Amino acid sequence: MSLDPRTPVLVGVGQVTTPPTASLNPTERPQPLDLMVRAVAAAAEDCDGVAPGSAATAGRALLERAQSLRVIASFGWHTSNPGALIAERLGIDPQELILTSTGGNTPLALLHDGALAIARGDLDVVVVTGAEAMYTRNLARRSTEHGTLTWASQPAESTPPATNFGGADRAGTTELETSRGVRLPIEAYPLIENAIRASRGWTMDEHRAAIGSLWSEGSRVAATNPYAWIQQPKTAEELTTPTPQNRLISYPYTKMLTANLSVDQGAAYILCSVEAAEAAGVDRDRWVFPLAGADGNDHWFMSHRENLHSSPAIRLAGEATFAGAEVIADELALVDLYSCFPAVVQIATSELGLAGHPERPWTVTGGLTFAGGPGNNYVTHSIATMVQRLREMPGASGLVTGLGWFSTKHSVGILGSRPPRHHGADGYRYTDVQSAVDALPQTRVQGNYVGEATVETYTVTYDRTGEPTLGIICGRTSDEARIWGQITEPSVLSTAATTDWNGRTGTLAENGTFSFS
Repeated sequence: MSLDPRTPVLVGVGQVTTPPTASLNPTERPQPLDLMVRAVAAAAEDCDGVAPGSAATAGRALLERAQSLRVIASFGWHTSNPGALIAERLGIDPQELILTSTGGNTPLALLHDGALAIARGDLDVVVVTGAEAMYTRNLARRSTEHGTLTWASQPAESTPPATNFGGADRAGTTELETSRGVRLPIEAYPLIENAIRASRGWTMDEHRAAIGSLWSEGSRVAATNPYAWIQQPKTAEELTTPTPQNRLISYPYTKMLTANLSVDQGAAYILCSVEAAEAAGVDRDRWVFPLAGADGNDHWFMSHRENLHSSPAIRLAGEATFAGAEVIADELALVDLYSCFPAVVQIATSELGLAGHPERPWTVTGGLTFAGGPGNNYVTHSIATMVQRLREMPGASGLVTGLGWFSTKHSVGILGSRPPRHHGADGYRYTDVQSAVDALPQTRVQGNYVGEATVETYTVTYDRTGEPTLGIICGRTSDEARIWGQITEPSVLSTAATTDWNGRTGTLAENGTFSFS
């Protein structure tokens, strides 16, 4: 079939994982720059379908023609312009170097942006990569006898990248939320999780079984993924039962129900026009097409959202993406949902209409606990795996989601092993749903409230010995304003894992302390 030469197509993907068994000397393990370079080289080899280390004629031609090199910001490696170092190592000279802001949505948002630029004729070849080596970094802190890490860096006066994609980093919580203890994902997502439990009417035991079963499914998928960090299947009971190796982090999450950031992994993809793919000589059996995508942020702060158990942004982005790809949920052959915590998968499954397909796992990688959670870059891995799977399934389509901050920034995309049904500038379809989300009502917050309130959701944080340290309360006043409080009384905190606090009434004091009636 004749295709419009401006049709965007994914032609090469690469993944690298350096497991703990590679070396216990952190100075001998690859740094993030090494992982990114290796991932891009693997993506180039993938364009030719050759074995790692083999000559990649078509892939090399595309790298040399690359106009935009886009780097996902690393948690553990900070330098002014990593793209310049990668380009130097690869021997290429792209005219545009991009560095993203924080957000697990950025690899997919970059795909949307690159596909649009290619369809417009602004770009021909785009390379996206990212990596983390947090396992090595943590190992170096524990193994000081090996010396310090000497990762690549650049002088302070180095030329910054052409674009900081995603805009300036913005705090994920309000001052009030922060003052009550909500600072990190591990404090925010348990609040969302317990709100889901309340909305579904589950008992604590039913809820524990549900999230354990969900995560167990991810572990079984990871067992078949050669790039996964943890490749041993886990039962629901193993995942939800606190032990010294699987301690409670924040109720109801144990360590094995959270994203695994301590990994050494890199991934990359090469996106180009059909014209560029044909000129380089990439066989059509390597091609996978971005069909449609959408981005949107929920109301930025949790305090302002109508509730914490749903996501209008991912719902609207999903509706736009399905319409653009002319695919319905039941037709999807594959799905990979962002999975930093079980709450995220449950919300996405509900909002995107993906429930009721036990034969179709919610992930193609195993998710951020088992496949690995390399900072902002997980979705580059899920895109890479999705491309590899779709090549084996003629005519099939797969959905990928990405997420940033506290269920805040959402990105949805559908890829297909068949071309878009529309051609030309209208072939790849993208929607920004932000205006529709912004038009939705916001919840009123009473930051200085004193008096009676009802618990909307809650969590309790735990220290490394398993002792509860802080209760965080999100509640409502009688006129539905949202309040935030804290519980520090040990005798009350000790009941959190056995007594449901949702729906209970109490009193919020002037200092922010919440006490049950």
